[in-house]
Amino acid sequence: MIENDIKTTDITHQMGFFIIKQGGRAMKRFYLAPRVIAITPVIICLLLAQTGMAQNSDTLNVDEAFICRKVVDRKVVDPGTNFPSSIGELYCYTKILGAKAATRITHVWYHGNVERARVDLPVKASHWRTFSKKIIRPVDIGVWHVDILDAAGNRLEVLNFHIDKP
Repeated sequence: MIENDIKTTDITHQMGFFIIKQGGRAMKRFYLAPRVIAITPVIICLLLAQTGMAQNSDTLNVDEAFICRKVVDRKVVDPGTNFPSSIGELYCYTKILGAKAATRITHVWYHGNVERARVDLPVKASHWRTFSKKIIRPVDIGVWHVDILDAAGNRLEVLNFHIDKP
């Protein structure tokens, strides 16, 4: 007769103690308070949600980004880097790829180093186009840029442009 070398492992719970038995013999014994056991699923869910959010922001890519005169039917009209101060308004168009869940991006408009506008924009699909608009006054001459940020505030792209005297 050949003897079977396979040993079984059992985990039992008694009065808050977990007992690991291997081959009928108690190997390890440890205690988890009932409150710890009750909150463990909540902690696991929060950690999984946080991991999902972090992965989502890591996967966002700016496929296209332009400063332009208008956006018509989700298409850029007259993109550029130099615009007259009489333009009236400009648009920042962004095409995002790779979102695994609904998230957001932010367009932060700067005149020189002074923040002039901050616009939160939803991203609801893996291929998403969105835009923001900024009123340009005749006195807004000079160097401008728009930072495109993910939901965590990480810079995805910078668009530089200039407002010229008429």
